[in-house]
Order: sequence, then structure tokens, then C-alpha cells
Amino acid sequence: MEGRNTGMGKFDVGTVEVIDLAHYWQVIRRQLSKILILSVIITIIAALASMVMTPVYRATATLLIESQEAKVLSIEEVYGIGKASDEYYLTQFEILKSRELAKRVVLALNLVDVPEFNPHHEANAKSFSIRGTINNILGVEKEPPTDEQILESTVGRFAKAVDISPVRSTQLVKVSVESESPSMAVTAANELADQFIESQLDAKVEVTQKAATWLSDRLGGLKQKLEESEKKLQEFREANNLVDVQGVNTLVAKQIDEITRKLVEARSQRVELQGTYQQLRSLGSLTYENLSSLPSILASPVVSRLRENETTAELKVSELRKRYGPLHPKMIAAESDLDAVRESVLTQMKRIATSLESNYLVARSKEESLQKALQEVKSDAQGLNRTEFTLNEYVREVNTNRQLYDAFFNRVSETSATGDLQTANARVVDPAIKPGVPIAPNKKLIVAAALFLSVMFGVALAFLYDVLDSTVKNPDDVDRKLGVPMLGLLPFVGSKKEPAETEQLVRAFVDDQQSGFKESVRTLRTSLTLASMEQSAQVILVTSSIPGEGKTTTSSNVAEAFGQMEKTLLIDCDMRRPSVAKKFSLPHGKPGLSNAVAYPDTLDSCIQSVPSLGIDVIAAGPIPPNPLELLASKNFKAILDTLRDRYQRIIIDSAPMQAVSDALYLSSLADGVVYVVKADHTKDKLALSGISRLDDNNARLLGVVLNQVNVEREAKYTDSHAGYYDSYGYTTDSYQS
Repeated sequence: MEGRNTGMGKFDVGTVEVIDLAHYWQVIRRQLSKILILSVIITIIAALASMVMTPVYRATATLLIESQEAKVLSIEEVYGIGKASDEYYLTQFEILKSRELAKRVVLALNLVDVPEFNPHHEANAKSFSIRGTINNILGVEKEPPTDEQILESTVGRFAKAVDISPVRSTQLVKVSVESESPSMAVTAANELADQFIESQLDAKVEVTQKAATWLSDRLGGLKQKLEESEKKLQEFREANNLVDVQGVNTLVAKQIDEITRKLVEARSQRVELQGTYQQLRSLGSLTYENLSSLPSILASPVVSRLRENETTAELKVSELRKRYGPLHPKMIAAESDLDAVRESVLTQMKRIATSLESNYLVARSKEESLQKALQEVKSDAQGLNRTEFTLNEYVREVNTNRQLYDAFFNRVSETSATGDLQTANARVVDPAIKPGVPIAPNKKLIVAAALFLSVMFGVALAFLYDVLDSTVKNPDDVDRKLGVPMLGLLPFVGSKKEPAETEQLVRAFVDDQQSGFKESVRTLRTSLTLASMEQSAQVILVTSSIPGEGKTTTSSNVAEAFGQMEKTLLIDCDMRRPSVAKKFSLPHGKPGLSNAVAYPDTLDSCIQSVPSLGIDVIAAGPIPPNPLELLASKNFKAILDTLRDRYQRIIIDSAPMQAVSDALYLSSLADGVVYVVKADHTKDKLALSGISRLDDNNARLLGVVLNQVNVEREAKYTDSHAGYYDSYGYTTDSYQS
């Protein structure tokens, strides 16, 4: 039965759930009288209870709590109070609510003797209590409370009667006390304010005394500690011969800077000479050709001039070679000059190479000596730094001890000289006055709240009852809970005290006195006719979930209704509990369906005509040992086919679905099934189970007939169907419910 909606108070439109407010309104209207009765009873009880309640009075005193006092010499640090802050005021409010302050008031006013605040007072003793009775039976003796327990109980009850309300954006606080006595409320409120002020003074005196004692004790220790630290500082200076550490540190820093600068210069010079030196080392022999490949040698001015002379001599030799032979005196002289020049160039190159090598070695030696000097100066600086660090520790210790000593000395002087420590931060600006009107009980509010809550409780009970009530009551429930078409409804005939006889019910359609019932049967007949227009429903099976739902009454009256228009046959297929023959007062001993199935030739003798009803009837006949086997036989199917040719409409009254499987089998032979549901009786799950079984058997369910409906009540509580009931004559004039 997929897609069938069984939820309460809502239905699906596509994928959107829509709350059925009309259903909720029907639930409330259905239980409205009970809701009103419950509300009236509870409201009356609440009104009577408010009248006997003891009145409670409230007295309020107003306190001004200042964040700080006007002082000649400020010592806020002693108390830990700074500027005005929310935390400070919240702290004061909690002090006003504290049990300690409530205890001071209880002791000051001796509230232990007041029965209102002392739960152990003799006036509060109960003449009867369940716990006391049980203790007496068990022989358990209850120990009387101690004085401390009585005091604590009194303090707890008084604290509950206190209310602290700060006035927003001000330094004012409302201190209220509730009491059954107006005088006691005034006295307690004023006493609470006074005790708060006194507690402030007591706390300040105690703090001042403790602060003075503690400061004095600490001052002696701090003085001794200061002297010891100064002595250690002086001893360290003398041991290390320190006069001006800052000057020594500056000198060492300058030395490090100067050596570092020279070291950088020497390292740069060494790096520049290192390349030339390595090239010289890689040449091997110092020949003219090798030395001429070094740029640093060629860059020498002397070598440059000598090479120019060499070039001139070479040009001269070249010119003379063109004129003279090699043995010519001029030629020999020119070549001799050229060799002399080259010898001078080589000699100069060797001298420069030797000089470069010597310069490199000197630069490297200078770098190493400066590096060593820098390490020595750094070592001296590190030792001096350690000495200075230790000295600074001694100096800081001396300064810290001196600051602490000065601070404590100043605080001791202030504590001794200050005279405003006895001034409180709070004062009463508006003392409490005697109230004239009690604040509780608020009788109007109690009655209104009782009325509202009782109505809500009644509505909740109505909804709970509706959720728990799973019966089908009206057409809305058929659609909402079962999700199947509704063919019609049959009203309840008679009254609850005097219900109609079953013999009358099966003939109700032909009874002129039941016009409303007749009209409902005609409506049902019309629904069945319309349901069989597209697909014929010649054979109609009538069944229900359990016995007693009126399926026989429904099938009989539907057959009578069709009998006025068509040739109709009513067959009693309830072979286990047959009732058609008895209800129709048919002659005893006449053969029935079981005889016809056993002996098909006797079919005509098994059909009994009822002229007064306009139909033919086949009773069940003798009850067979196994009815289902009889109905499942080929003879029954053949008989049903024969009857199809004789009658235009065949109505089959079958056994209930939940009891046996007869109706389930017959649904496969019938053209349509009518499912009877008794209003206010059949559970929706039970009906759904039977309908699901029919659906699983591929039976054609024409719809549901809601039987024995209290039409007058449903018309009263269900607006959507009121016109439906009236239009078909379902009124109190046509039947009694």
C-alpha cells in the first residue's frame, strides 16, 4: 500500500508537508466540553488556594555604594581596591547576598525565635507527618537538631527572603526583605543595610591591623637584606679592583674596533697578493717568457719603459738587417744593444717577482699577527664582561632591596598616619518603610495563570488522546489514516441504551421510518455504480477486519438497494459464523451454499426468494468441517459463473479478514471488494493490515464503508462534512444516536 498516508494532522503535497490545522481544530472541538470542565475545576481550586495563602510583604532599603572614599592619603593598594569597576560592584552585591551577612542579621534580630524563619520552631511542628509515622512504626527516634543546625536553617531561610537589585547606571542598590509581617520586613531590611555597613568597617579595621603588622614584620627583614646586598657589592668591587667599569669597557671596545679595521685591510692586501704569488709559484723557472705572462709585472712603469727600449732596439735591428749582413759592425752593435736591453728587462722582472713574493709573505704574516691580537683582546673583553655582569647583579639586588624597603617604609608610615580607615564605602540613602499592600499572592495572576495553563493542559490531553486513539471516526480519518477511497457511511441506528435489533438492521433500507439510513444506502449504491462504470463490478465482496463491524448489515442493505434496480443475489459465504438466514428469518432446514457446492444440481433449490426485500438469498447452509476448501473448490467457482449469467448483481457476505483467509481467497473471484470499518471501534492498523493483504493479493478494492457513524456528533464537530450530513437527511429527526 505504497503512498498511503497514515500520519496524524498532516498530509503530503508532492514533497512538502502541510499541517492540517482543520484536523487540530476538530480535535479541540471534539473535546471542548471536557477541556472547559477541567479548566473550570483547576481555576476554582487555584482561586480557593490563593485565598488561603498567607500574604507576604516586602520592605526595601536603598544603599549608596561608592567605589572609593575621600582620603587624605591614599592606600588603595592595602585593600586591593582600584578605580570604579563592574567587578567591584558585583563583589559588593554578592556580599549583600552572602550567608555570612545573613547570619549577622539573624543574630542581631534573634530570628531563631521567629517561626517564619526557623523551620525547627515549635510553632511549625506538624501534628501528623508520614515520615514521623514511619519512624514511630519502625521504632526510630529522631534526634533533635543542634543549636548550630537550627541557626544554619534559619540563616538559609532568611537568605532566600533577601533580594538584591542594583539600580542600572547608578551606584544605588535596592535591598529587599520579604516577610509575612510588615514590621519584620521593615526591621530586617534596615538591619541588613546596617549590618552591611558595619561589616565594611569591621573588614577595613581587620585589614588595616593585619597590614600594619605584616608591614612591620617585613620592614625589619627588608632592612637587613638591603644591608647584606650593599656589603656584597662593595666586597666584589674591592676584590676585582673596579673603579670605573664603564671606562675600561670603552677602551677595550675601541681596541677591538681598531684591530678589526687593520685586520680587514691586511686580509684584503693578502688576498690581492695571493693570486700573483700563486701564479709565480706555478711558473717554475723565472725566464723572460714566463715572467712576461704576468700582468702585475708588465704593469710596472720600469718594465714598461724597458720594454719600450726593447721595442726600439728591435726596430733598429730590423732596419739594419735589411741593409747589412749579420757580420756588419753596425749590425753586430745593434744586436748587442738589443741583448743588453733584454737582459735589463729580465733582471727588472726578476727583481719585481722577488718583491711581489716578499710582499705577499709580509702581508700574510701581518694578517696572522693581527688575528692573534684580536683574539687576545676579545678574551680580555669577555673576562671584563663577566666581571661587569656579576657586578650588575649585585647592583640590581641592591636597587631592588632599596626600592622594597622604601615602599614598605612609606606604607607603614601611611598606615600609621591615615585616619580615614573607619569610613565606610556605603550609606543608607532611603531606609525601608512599612509596606501597606502584600506582594504575594497575586490572586488575579494565579487565577489567570491557572486558567491559561489548565486550558493548555486540556488541549494537550486532547491531542494526546487523539494520538493514542487509533480508531477511525469519520471520513477525514478514512482519507488521513487509511488513504483509500470512501464509498459512503452508514449512520448508527437506535441509541446507545437501546440499539436496534439485528433483524431490523438488515431490513433498515426498506423501513420507511429510517429515511436517513435509506439515503445513506442509496449513496453507497451510487458510489458502487460509479466505481463499476469503467470496469464492471458484477460480483461484489463485502468484508471487514474483525467480527461485529456490520458487514452483514451492509451487504444486506446494499443488496436490497440494488434489488430495486437490478436482479440481485445475496450470498452468505461466512461459512464459519453464518447469520444471513437467521437475520432474514429464512425457513429452517432449507439447503444453502454448502449443499449447492457439494451437489451443484441442487443450486435452484438453494436459492430463496425474499419478495419483501426484492432480492434472492443463498444462505450458508450446513457448516462444513473446512469452509476454505469448500469455497476453493471448482464447484463453487462453477456455481459463481452460473449465477453471473442469472443475476445482474451478486453481493457476497464473507468472513472477516483477520479471522480467516476465506475473504482473501474470495477477493480473487469477485469483481470488487467493499471494506467495512466500524466507526469509533476499528483500529486503523487493523484496517490497514486487512487492506494491505487485499492489495498484496491484487484484489480490486472499491473503497471503504464507514459503518455505525454517530452522525449528529460528527456533524457538530466536523464543519467540512456538516453540509454533507444535512444534504442527505442525516439529522436527529431521522435517527437517534
